[in-house]
Amino acid sequence: MITLEGLTKRYGESTAVDGLSLTVGDGKVTGFLGPNGAGKSTTMRMVLGLDRPTAGRALVNGRPYAELRHPLHEVGALLDARSVHPGRAARAHLRALARTHGMPERRVDEVLARVGLTEVGDRRAGTFSLGMSQRLGVAAALLGDPGTLILDEPVNGLDPEGVLWIRRLIRSLADEGRSVFVSSHLMSEMQLMADQLVVIGRGRLIADAPMAEVIAGSSAVSVVVRAADAEGLRALADHLAAAGARVTAEGDGGTLAVTGTTAEEVGLLAHRLGVALFELTTRRPSLEEAYMELTADAVRFSAS
Repeated sequence: MITLEGLTKRYGESTAVDGLSLTVGDGKVTGFLGPNGAGKSTTMRMVLGLDRPTAGRALVNGRPYAELRHPLHEVGALLDARSVHPGRAARAHLRALARTHGMPERRVDEVLARVGLTEVGDRRAGTFSLGMSQRLGVAAALLGDPGTLILDEPVNGLDPEGVLWIRRLIRSLADEGRSVFVSSHLMSEMQLMADQLVVIGRGRLIADAPMAEVIAGSSAVSVVVRAADAEGLRALADHLAAAGARVTAEGDGGTLAVTGTTAEEVGLLAHRLGVALFELTTRRPSLEEAYMELTADAVRFSAS
């Protein structure tokens, strides 16, 4: 479990993280989202004791990282896939980590197998592609069989098979009861793997809620209505607009997109007006649409 209590980090007059307070619970995947420069990597570095907060605390299982007696057994992390010495073989890199933490050497082969690198374990890390380096970084994070995992952009450089693999791995780790704190800019993948979402912008918390709640809160949720009777559809549109809903015609005009109401309310109104409907469905936005709406005022770097 990860707990942030008023976590703040300032660099001179610049504030990278501003008073973050949240909990990353056990048994779920918590997605960590935000625009470039929002403070995601800085937050993760402070959790791992690589950066010291200006104020507040970052705790792992109730203690600062520096006070953990066996840190690799409690929290595993992947922050930079290219941080391994390029001249060292993958197996040698993991073996060194294992020896410094009193782990049996068989654990090295176990994690290499879990990430699919058994056949290249004796190759130098400097010859690895970015995707292979990501797998090695995940292996190092899993080495101590920790209950908490912090993964910064683990999908970067992976091919489609690798993306599917990391998604299934992350889900399986949470299903085993672990806390998984993962950042990614691939919204489609985050929507498939995360249970909880934490969204920050300019170092401040924008949202901390279940995935379904974040998406449902988007104004892009609409009701799609289709009918054969054009006159009846126009009457339905007029009544909906009069009730305060926003109505937009789609396609050839035989379909309406309605926001500000529910499918149930539209169906009841259509029944009272005697309009036969061919379609009445709720169109929910993607995570990407919800995210863009949430962070519209928090983007630091954008093209004109």
